[in-house]
Amino acid sequence: MHIDMDAFFASIEQRDHPEYRGKPLIVGSPPDQRGVVCAASYEARQFKVRSALPSRTAAKLCPQGIFVRPRMDVYRAESALIMDILHTFDLDVERVSVDEAYLEPRNLVTQDDPLTTAAQLATNIKQRILDERHLTASIGVSTNKFLAKLGSDFQKPNGLTVIRDEDKIALLRPLPIRSIHGVGPVTAATLEKHQLHTIADLQDTKLNLDLLIGSFATTLKARAMGEDDRPLDLSDERKSISAENTFLTDTDHRPTLRAALKEMATDVAQTLSKHGLAARTVQVKVRYSDFTTLTRQIRVEDSITDPQDIYRLACHLLARHQLVTQPLRLIGIGLSTLVNPTRNQLVLPLDF
Repeated sequence: MHIDMDAFFASIEQRDHPEYRGKPLIVGSPPDQRGVVCAASYEARQFKVRSALPSRTAAKLCPQGIFVRPRMDVYRAESALIMDILHTFDLDVERVSVDEAYLEPRNLVTQDDPLTTAAQLATNIKQRILDERHLTASIGVSTNKFLAKLGSDFQKPNGLTVIRDEDKIALLRPLPIRSIHGVGPVTAATLEKHQLHTIADLQDTKLNLDLLIGSFATTLKARAMGEDDRPLDLSDERKSISAENTFLTDTDHRPTLRAALKEMATDVAQTLSKHGLAARTVQVKVRYSDFTTLTRQIRVEDSITDPQDIYRLACHLLARHQLVTQPLRLIGIGLSTLVNPTRNQLVLPLDF
């Protein structure tokens, strides 16, 4: 099963503020400031407002939209309460993000019709969340992660969709290729050049997809046939830590960029310390005025925890890959390959 909370941030705001209910609510930066939409209520989505849209654009699409600043601490606390509800049921939980998770009921192998039993459990979960948290969720029920996640999006909001193996091929055929997770704009454009627009086209094609898109072809062909053998990841280990800064105006001013990097390096280092972790991979992210986004990363042999080390590596990546060839809208730092700390110290020149 895959559970996805419906318009999570916006729904929390509408729950906590009755005056917003039934109105186009947009969670994000005000339109007179630089920033993007974090979430949009279903009323706002009718005007094509969506997450990651610039706030100014959202205001043009929906002039009557109500903008509220995000309350991330509130959303994280709400997410924890919902996860607590999920853990009261007899199932394994893989939390994917603040508003979604994969669920696997235990002991279904003993059932004559496991999917029907899972659907009944999903109904109970949805009702518990509605009764206790006054929020709706959509759940997809199927035999693997890919189909379950696809199902959770079919009948939003407050949906419940069951996809059986005998129905999956026909159900997938009319869907666009972009319905498959991992197919981004570049991959989609490559496939469309060869007249591959729908999942049916992928199911029927005789083309050698490996030559077109490389190693992802194997996964793509499997998903087109509704196949996915990924198990639930039940580890509680943190996978990554990141921080971002969106500038009020695009800038390539080196002192401004260095100051932003230093602040973010301190933030992510504090998070590392809080969790007793160190990092072996540092990533920088930049976004230009046309919303083109680039990321570059470096992996080091000795794990790091010091904000100065993180800062120097970030500067190194910006300089090495010449990422500041034009003013930046956004800059970010990410840490991954998180491990237990070591005592070795990394020394790098400041070359940015």
